[in-house]
Amino acid sequence: MYQYNEFDQRIINERVAQYREQTERFLAGEISPDQFLPIRLQNGLYIQRHAPMFRIAVPYGTLNTKQLRKLASISRNYDKGYIHVTTRQNFQLNWPALEHVPDILEELASVQMHAVQTSGNCIRNTTSDQFAGVSSEELEDPRPYCEIIRQWSTFHSEFHFLPRKFKIAVSAAKNNDRAAVRVHDIGVYLVEKNGKRGFEIYAGGGLGRTPVVSPLIHDFIEKEDLISYLEAIVRIYNKLGRRDNKFKARIKILVRSMGVEKFKALVDEEWERTKDSELKIPQAEFDRISAFFKDPEYKVLSDDPSILTDTLASNPDFKRWHRQNVFPHKKPGYAAVVISLKKTGVAPGDLSDFELESIADLADEFSFGEIRNTHDQNMVLPYVEQSALPKVWEKLVLLGFATANIGLMSDIICCPGGDYCSLANAKSIPIAEQIQRRFDDLDYLYDLGPLNLNISGCMNACGHHHVGHIGILGVDKKGSEFYQVSLGGSSKEDASLGDIIGPSFNADEVSDVIEKIIDVFLENRTEGEPFLYTYRRIGMDPFKEAVYAKAH
Repeated sequence: MYQYNEFDQRIINERVAQYREQTERFLAGEISPDQFLPIRLQNGLYIQRHAPMFRIAVPYGTLNTKQLRKLASISRNYDKGYIHVTTRQNFQLNWPALEHVPDILEELASVQMHAVQTSGNCIRNTTSDQFAGVSSEELEDPRPYCEIIRQWSTFHSEFHFLPRKFKIAVSAAKNNDRAAVRVHDIGVYLVEKNGKRGFEIYAGGGLGRTPVVSPLIHDFIEKEDLISYLEAIVRIYNKLGRRDNKFKARIKILVRSMGVEKFKALVDEEWERTKDSELKIPQAEFDRISAFFKDPEYKVLSDDPSILTDTLASNPDFKRWHRQNVFPHKKPGYAAVVISLKKTGVAPGDLSDFELESIADLADEFSFGEIRNTHDQNMVLPYVEQSALPKVWEKLVLLGFATANIGLMSDIICCPGGDYCSLANAKSIPIAEQIQRRFDDLDYLYDLGPLNLNISGCMNACGHHHVGHIGILGVDKKGSEFYQVSLGGSSKEDASLGDIIGPSFNADEVSDVIEKIIDVFLENRTEGEPFLYTYRRIGMDPFKEAVYAKAH
């Protein structure tokens, strides 16, 4: 992973000192709340329902165990002893005191972490595949390109105050997109054409109030031109994006209003002026950044299935976990292990300080000291020897992180909702727990197969409900909490937006409605057919009829 040089560290240290002074001036009444607002946002601080919420950057989801232990210490000393994994692969603290945030930033800086541009109308944390660098499906590790994008976009003087927040995702496994590339402001796929590697660029995607799957705006950009082309996109957006209405300020609205071809033409025109400038990336820079992402010191092992034969045969719980939570690796004899943060009764994505330190211990013992956050609010040990999997499983069982549900319906993506967020119309976490308790039979969930269920507490769609196979949106009806259900969404390479099934339901009805939806699926699917395929084949009507005919 990337390591700060002396200039990186000095910049972050100076930023912390600057923000400390700004916070002291605000608390002394020398800076108004309106003046302090953009300052605190670009340092990761929101004001939420009960307390400030502080978002910590984890570039492309990769961190080491020293950083993980520091986060545990921070959550224990400055918060309530837990932390939350977000869908942007970051961490959030939900209860820090505003006056302590400079101290938290100083502690983060001591382990090469920060909260720069984790909020505000700027380019946010670039996200990627949680299996980047270890997947056999990818062309190459996409993280060096994420890091180049991070270094270009952080503190970019032209893009501090964009019309609205701006998000970029990168994947090198286009045929198995785990980064939701097509629902970002800019989506980047590493591709190979005519024996040469470069990038497909998508722009104008996003969720929220107006969800859009991004269109392709360039089918092949040379590697050296990546930053100049991205800068051309953001410049056109910065010049022409609306600033008079925050609900119409995202790039997706600009692209839709002017049309893809016109937008592309303006980008190409801008790009022609800058593509041969200092923005062109020299090979030496690719080599410099890539050196930070070299493979660890793998052992010479073989993919010998007999290593686990006895354990798989004798322990059905381990077998379930191995099937759902262990993923193939590019290196013989190794596997990637997903740590499920979706235990029933715990808010999806939450971790205590003790759990953070325990995961750090696991990563040190079994994964070369590296850990990943995932887009779907879990964590990954990316370098586990297959022979060590039984021991890893045993330790995860003791920690409560061995729920064998990755990719199943109880592996719910869920925003903090009305329990924490001042923007939310309804609670999300109790709905997730209600569904997890109703569908707690793992054998039943395995029979259902891959099924993504996403919950958002408001139209900002932090839970990505639009792209869940089943999506749930909290809405307000005259002060009461109701839930709108959608079907058929996908965040993969075949990205699609869910269709709303009809009028919303009160909180007590949600799990009943989900059960009726699942019943229709089971009645209509062909053998082994996943939920999404069945929905796309039979359409909405059978689901709608079952839900409303019996519910009303």
